[in-house]
Amino acid sequence: MKRNRLMYDYEAYVLILPNVILYAAFILIPAIGTIGLSFTDFNIFQSNFVGLRNYTRLLDDARFLRSLGNTLYYTVGTIVPSLVLGLLIAVVLNNPVRGRAGFRMVIFLPHVLSVVAVSLAWMYLYNPSAGVFNQLLRQMGLPRFDWLRDPDMAMPSIIAMQIWNGLGYYMVVYLAGLQTIPDYLYEVADMDGASRPRKFFSITLPMLAATTFFLIVTGVIFSFQVFGQVYIMTRGGPLNRTTTIVHQIYYRGFEGYQMGYASAMAVFLLLLTVTVTLVNIRVGRGRGADDAA
Repeated sequence: MKRNRLMYDYEAYVLILPNVILYAAFILIPAIGTIGLSFTDFNIFQSNFVGLRNYTRLLDDARFLRSLGNTLYYTVGTIVPSLVLGLLIAVVLNNPVRGRAGFRMVIFLPHVLSVVAVSLAWMYLYNPSAGVFNQLLRQMGLPRFDWLRDPDMAMPSIIAMQIWNGLGYYMVVYLAGLQTIPDYLYEVADMDGASRPRKFFSITLPMLAATTFFLIVTGVIFSFQVFGQVYIMTRGGPLNRTTTIVHQIYYRGFEGYQMGYASAMAVFLLLLTVTVTLVNIRVGRGRGADDAA
């Protein structure tokens, strides 16, 4: 029996070995190397140990602080509307609506498209002269905008595109959560004469608390890593109003050849992501305990 158990364990380790090797080669080892580089002024030509100088430099770097604010703005601006719209659409399409399978597919389809394709398509929509949005504004007699070159409109324009692109993901996850709510809860509410708004706020929302928490955590992680949309559509401009932390990591590391400083930014982003995630988990557990009580 013991020999069979050892053989079974051996086979299990062999099966997971490729994943372990890939994880170590492309995630673990580069992460450790990035942490090491963050304490140096490494570039193509030399590498000198500088201690915590790269981290203290972050506090005085106006462009990095701007990217931090932009990243937080983008995160809140995408997650909150996506949660609200995704939930509302999921509630509607969870009912026996004619053609709901087609509506679900159409709403989810943008989520599977590549960032490059979506960004290029929306750049055409935002075109100041031939773009669809400005053409509609002109037809209505309203002033047109230079969406991606206006410092006040550039980031909201990227956020609007991302909401459209990721809305299907929120809808599908909420649909999965709605499927787990027992029907008898709504039947009892109907017997008590509860209205639809009352059932939504007293049954649906509380029962979807875990689903909402999951979407917030994953949304924060994904939003902190935003890069492709910014790089393709605005290159961080105008006036650094759309530059994000990951964009600054790329810019400083691969265009400015400041690999050590870029590594410090990457470590800071990792610590920020872990901190926010742990706070979300702590808050989520606390609310779950309150609900259980």
